[in-house]
Amino acid sequence: MARAEPYFDDSADPPVRGHLHRPESTSGDGLALTHGAGSDSGAPLLVAVAEALAAAGMTVLRYDLPYRQARAKGPPRPGDAARDREGIRRVAAVMRGMASGRLLLGGHSYGGRQTSMVAAEDPSLGDALLLQSYPLHPPGRPEQLRTAHLPNLRMRAFFVQGTRDNFGTPEEMQAALELIPAETQLYLVRDAGHDLGFGRKHGVDVVAMVQEFLKFLG
Repeated sequence: MARAEPYFDDSADPPVRGHLHRPESTSGDGLALTHGAGSDSGAPLLVAVAEALAAAGMTVLRYDLPYRQARAKGPPRPGDAARDREGIRRVAAVMRGMASGRLLLGGHSYGGRQTSMVAAEDPSLGDALLLQSYPLHPPGRPEQLRTAHLPNLRMRAFFVQGTRDNFGTPEEMQAALELIPAETQLYLVRDAGHDLGFGRKHGVDVVAMVQEFLKFLG
């Protein structure tokens, strides 16, 4: 099994902190994967995804966003988002030095949304996105769509969404994906909510999801 080791780089600001999964036999591809609001890089779902992709030959860095590095608990504050996006750019630069092949960027919920915003601003940062439980709108407020940047997203994107996610129904997600000019795929997890039901009976099968993501990448 691919080993995971603590990783820290403070040679530039924001610093990079997380855990690096090095595969036994590398494909050359790399993934930077981050967490949702109120969570951190140790989230069990992120660990499982990182392990599955590392077993497939990918170098994976699951990392803490700057707001989490600054505060051990609690969700991001309204003023945190800009620095968190700077952190994503910094991680992408670090991962470029580790991946001889494709560079993939991803995250769960808030982390995925901020990653997609960075990718829309600069498509040269990576080659594809892995976005889990994209928070399309606040629960109960479907009119407050978080889609303004999607028409500028020119990086291929693989979305993983629970069919009972109150941040975006499958129909709402499909409509949002039609705004994206790049290639996309929506992978649905039946009967799962915003946490994708990881570890429960009606939850995401990480191995199956990773296999579908790898097929999407080609």
